[in-house]
Amino acid sequence: MTYDASSAFAAAQDAADPLARFRAEFHVPLGPDGRPVAYFCGNSLGLLPRGARAAVEAEFVAWETKGVEGHFRGERPWTTYQDELAAPAARVVGAHAAEVVIMNTLTVNLHLLLVSFYQPTATRYKVLMEGGAFPSDQYALESQARLHGLDPAEAIVEMLPRPGEHTLRTEDIEAKIAELGASLATVIFGGLNYYTGQVYDMAAITRAGHAVGATVGFDLAHAAGNVPLSLHEWGVDYACWCTYKYLNSGPGGTSGVFIHERFHKRPDLLRLAGWWGHDPAARFEMKKGFRPTPGAAGWQLSCGQVLPMAVHRASLDVLEAAGGLLPLRAKSEQLTGYLEFLIRQLGRPTSELEIITPADPTQRGCQLSLLVHQRGRALFEHLAAAGIVGDWREPNVIRLAPVPLYNSFEDVRRAGAALAGFYDS
Repeated sequence: MTYDASSAFAAAQDAADPLARFRAEFHVPLGPDGRPVAYFCGNSLGLLPRGARAAVEAEFVAWETKGVEGHFRGERPWTTYQDELAAPAARVVGAHAAEVVIMNTLTVNLHLLLVSFYQPTATRYKVLMEGGAFPSDQYALESQARLHGLDPAEAIVEMLPRPGEHTLRTEDIEAKIAELGASLATVIFGGLNYYTGQVYDMAAITRAGHAVGATVGFDLAHAAGNVPLSLHEWGVDYACWCTYKYLNSGPGGTSGVFIHERFHKRPDLLRLAGWWGHDPAARFEMKKGFRPTPGAAGWQLSCGQVLPMAVHRASLDVLEAAGGLLPLRAKSEQLTGYLEFLIRQLGRPTSELEIITPADPTQRGCQLSLLVHQRGRALFEHLAAAGIVGDWREPNVIRLAPVPLYNSFEDVRRAGAALAGFYDS
């Protein structure tokens, strides 16, 4: 696509966009001038789907009219509510329905997965993760190491970019995995780095980890609903993700878990057990002796969070209606490419403004991270005053994420014009 910065170009692209109609499926906040903002913060919190209120209201009505019987009667009985979400959620991450369960929240699920997939021994105890991972992942792994009586500084190995670079090279990750070899217990990376927007080569990382006998998992908080995933095909052992970013399921929304099918018939695999993970055929017999449900559902603890899951169902309905991740990905690459074009047109030296997200579209999602070496906070506040909603990350990064479900080419053009206005002033 050949880009230009004119309003006419943006309008023509929006008019030809087959996904443009889905913007109307979301509530877009209003800015200081009373018109909808250009919302580029879906990598932090996605917008409210218009269908979410009705989806939750349906469960309020069920609660109001059926009380406890809502667990067993009605259009969507609560005891099986999470089961309905497995298939559409599995399509988001490239998995079989039995390999996915919707439950809990993200870091809770990360801990539960590490109980099963990080089982260190005297010789195989190290964890490999990306340096500067999202703090929740760092804290979870530190506490998991201590849980096993290990010193996190010794057990956890962090991968950092080469000097002068902002992102990791796949060959360096593979080399580090090979170097750690038989000492490596598990690899746990973000599928997409929250700070730089880099998408990791999850298939290559998985192959390398398995080659040395380690388990491999991913925190997909910034990847699920953003980039196409093939967790089953890649052979990933475990993964988890939140649903409130690109999956638009509300602040603190429910979470997803993937566990590859090769572990489904391993009742001996250590896990923290709970009532809802017990075989549903015997769940209400209330007997001792945990017997896990086959599949990822066997990792459930408590009964499903129906109200947050109702929001998630409404969001998944929009995603499905849009045709899934492939058409969204195509538009995402165009929007992000357009934003990159407009930023580079500013002609600012890298000593002042630098894009630290990979230039290769296959190595990034719908996010550009701007390292602003001078007047960063002033630029962020200028964008906000112009109705451009981005995300500030200390010490001096502005993240802008053009989300294909609700962002338009005109949104991107507005962001480019606001950036130009700041540097022209």
